[in-house]
Amino acid sequence: MLPIQERIRTLAATAGVVRLSVDDTPSPARGGVDERGRPVLLVRQGEPLHGLRDDAVVAVHLTAMRRLGQVEHPRGLLEVQGWAQAVPEEEARAAAVAVAAQDADEALFDALERYGRPDAPRLLRLDVAQVIYLTGQETGVLDADEYLDAEPDPLTETAERVLAHINAAHRAQLANGVSRQLDRPAAEVWLWELDRFGATVRADGSLIRFPWPRPAHSLPGLEKALNGLLCTC
Repeated sequence: MLPIQERIRTLAATAGVVRLSVDDTPSPARGGVDERGRPVLLVRQGEPLHGLRDDAVVAVHLTAMRRLGQVEHPRGLLEVQGWAQAVPEEEARAAAVAVAAQDADEALFDALERYGRPDAPRLLRLDVAQVIYLTGQETGVLDADEYLDAEPDPLTETAERVLAHINAAHRAQLANGVSRQLDRPAAEVWLWELDRFGATVRADGSLIRFPWPRPAHSLPGLEKALNGLLCTC
């Protein structure tokens, strides 16, 4: 299993901003997460954060979702607490890319082209104080250093592509393999999470973890480990 700090950073890397509060007051939410795991926000003129000083106390709620068929399921809820600060101009383009990955808003172009003008949209990011998490049966709090010093699982992007392919094209084979592993029939089976240490499967509404015999360090290693789960021989 991924260390909890790494697991939370991995969830954050694929999460979207769903809610925002400024000094405990709800505010429009629009943003993403940068390469260090910090929430990045696009704020339009007239919204509460637009005219506030730096260091406004903010809580950004992130949700990592998993689509199973036509239904979206939350697999991780994160509340990142901290202080909103303006993104420096030299880092604004990277921040805009992080937002666009979750919400390709045309106001991002305006925020870049008219950076710093009083009526232009602003790009802000959180100076993280702590992260509250709820994922599966795990809940807890990470302080800023624990969260920011961790890295997402290095196979995250690859694993997400493989997971989507298995769920789209090989669910019958997955169900057969899981049934063999459990020594009982499993009807509705989906891959839920996939990382270098193992796979988590949602089988008939329950989450079941299958660790690999040894960690995978590349796409071929991940595919080989996954074939051990899918094999019905």
